[in-house]
Amino acid sequence: MSAPHAGPKAKSIYDFTVTDIDGKKVSLKKFKGHVMLVVNVASKCGLTPQYKGLQALYEEKKKQGVVLLGFPANNFNGQEPGTEAEIKQFCTANYGVTFPMFSKISVKGDDQADLYKWLIAQSDRPTDDIEWNFAKFVIGKDGKVFKRLTPRDTPDSEAVRKAIDEALAAK
Repeated sequence: MSAPHAGPKAKSIYDFTVTDIDGKKVSLKKFKGHVMLVVNVASKCGLTPQYKGLQALYEEKKKQGVVLLGFPANNFNGQEPGTEAEIKQFCTANYGVTFPMFSKISVKGDDQADLYKWLIAQSDRPTDDIEWNFAKFVIGKDGKVFKRLTPRDTPDSEAVRKAIDEALAAK
């Protein structure tokens, strides 16, 4: 019997292939050498306005090698009920999102995506489920989890900015 969040035996995030919001397979090797901010997002959540801050952070930091990856998830009170097309339209029309968005996944429970099993297992809280929408993982340039942040850590918070800047500075 394995630990609750043992997750896949991936060595880094680059071992995962996911489906983007348009239905295309994307190897996360595409982002090798970047600092990534992986966020589970939702369109009908009290935290949904974080999309604005996430887009601003992406625009500010992308030239430094930071990429945001949005993963819609409907795990919390049905707050992401839409189809991929509806989610994409909502994010573009309301928040001008240009960072990579992916197809809807499950971030907790029996159908939890392997990527999220791995993210949690590699974090400093390997037995804690994702708390809510807009939980964040900073991934270092080496493809490993650098820092796990909570949904309440907004994109403009000191915690998020410090983690990204530290990951950018790391060798």
